[in-house]
Amino acid sequence: MSELEPVVELDQRFSSPGAVAPSWAEVTDALNQAEIFWLSTVRRDGRPHVTPLPAIWHDGRLHICTGDNEQKAVNLVREPRCVLTTGSDRLNSGVDVVVEGTAERITDVPTLSALAQLWKVQLDWDFSVDGDGFSDGRGGTASVYGIAPEKVLAFGKGEPFSQTRYRFPA
Repeated sequence: MSELEPVVELDQRFSSPGAVAPSWAEVTDALNQAEIFWLSTVRRDGRPHVTPLPAIWHDGRLHICTGDNEQKAVNLVREPRCVLTTGSDRLNSGVDVVVEGTAERITDVPTLSALAQLWKVQLDWDFSVDGDGFSDGRGGTASVYGIAPEKVLAFGKGEPFSQTRYRFPA
């Protein structure tokens, strides 16, 4: 999958005068540098489920891994639409990024191999490809999901404050 250039829309209603929309490159830099994300999914009964986890930005998608029996995996199998959020706890600096998309299971070995290498380089986690997912070498296995952004919101914090939407062609 290649990177798509989104349509960028600064929302003046929620931005300071003179605010400028961050470039898509700035947003992907924030996604690449983030150490933790919050994954929001929906349980069978409609209640939300939110959990922290690392994610890897690669080839135009955020990627996560999870054991098949974990609540987030159960939720994604039933309802793959989800949200990944990252940012900082600072009010007056940085950028918060919200990625809305649909999780798709990744099972092809070349992509899994590339992702396992990225998990090692970026997080120092040792995964190997085992069938159609990851193995941690200690008996644990994980399914890998890619979330292609359908809509992204970036919130610039500190003067000037900004809210920018990035929309992707269908």
